Amino acid sequence: MAGGFLLLGIAGWLGIDAIVSGEGRTPWLALAALILLVPLVVAFTLRPAVFANQERLRIRNPFRVIVLPWGQIEALRSGYSNEAVAAGRKFQLWAVPVSLRGRKKAARREERRGADGAGRGGAFGGGLSGLSGAGGMLGGGRTAVPDGPVRAETDRIMDELRELQEAQAQAKSEAAQGEVTVRWAYEVVGPAVAGAVLLAILIATG
Repeated sequence: MAGGFLLLGIAGWLGIDAIVSGEGRTPWLALAALILLVPLVVAFTLRPAVFANQERLRIRNPFRVIVLPWGQIEALRSGYSNEAVAAGRKFQLWAVPVSLRGRKKAARREERRGADGAGRGGAFGGGLSGLSGAGGMLGGGRTAVPDGPVRAETDRIMDELRELQEAQAQAKSEAAQGEVTVRWAYEVVGPAVAGAVLLAILIATG
């Protein structure tokens, strides 16, 4: 998102300057480029989001909005990308990308936590999990080691979505049933196509 705001700022600065100060066809070319680029930048940086409640999962991708009732979701998979499988189709979760860097960082933290836990266990003659006091501190002022393995942020998000899916599958709620719906984001596609057509016409007639 920070990159998206930065790109929009640069595009706006250069584009508006060209429109105001440019001569001949330059303002029109700059305007067409802005109409094309701004929706695309917004689509790929600011727009993607994932919303979940007790009834359905809504995925807002760059060019589509997918609504998946929990009863239709067959699996939530993580590989090179995070995907929801429903009605025999795969839908990528753009807002929850797989981060190999995040996984490596989490793995290093897990290794350090394991080493610290082993060191404390050896020094104090056993685990200290039962000695936690107020504020999550162990005896002697040491911070308690959190339960469970350290996970990358996007992996934790997928874990939470899977837990919600499993809970709804067990509950078999009627509200979690329904049809899969996919809607094109015409508010993004329309301006981008208009900008591309205008830009092509200006270049072709130049």
